[in-house]
Amino acid sequence: MIQKEDGEKISEKSLEKSKRGKKSRAAGQRFELKVRQDLESKGWIVSKWMNTVDCDRDGKIGKLVSAKRKYNPFMKVMTIGTGFPDFICFRRIKEEEEEETIEGTLIPEQYMKSNEERIFEVIGLEVKSNGYLDQIEKGMCLWLLENKIFSRILIAKKPKKGNEIDYMDFAEKYNKT
Repeated sequence: MIQKEDGEKISEKSLEKSKRGKKSRAAGQRFELKVRQDLESKGWIVSKWMNTVDCDRDGKIGKLVSAKRKYNPFMKVMTIGTGFPDFICFRRIKEEEEEETIEGTLIPEQYMKSNEERIFEVIGLEVKSNGYLDQIEKGMCLWLLENKIFSRILIAKKPKKGNEIDYMDFAEKYNKT
């Protein structure tokens, strides 16, 4: 047991967990920054997505709402950018451009109709170190695609080897839509 200045006692295990959590959050923020810089270098305009999909008590997904800010009482700061997915990315699509975009992922055919003018591609991007979405996140991705909020949602994950970022299309990975 360790005693703090204010007399509160903390176990060494909880202190170790706290340090591990700080390292994990810092690593996640560094990876998010790396992904953002990678997409911006490829010509995408990237912005933090400030909305999320609201679920009711029964787990049914209802509507798009503004994400709540989180307050950290220990650091006395307000966390901004707790939306899902992490980023909204868009770019102008050129007339002569091929259908391929980020790291070989394809633009869905419904957005590549030849009789319509193609101006911008808008995608959602969720950054996950391990590349896995939980059940709630999968449901939110599906809702965002079904309601045509994004043309597609990509998941950025750290590679096992090397420095390149792996981008996976949600619909392809989870066989959805």
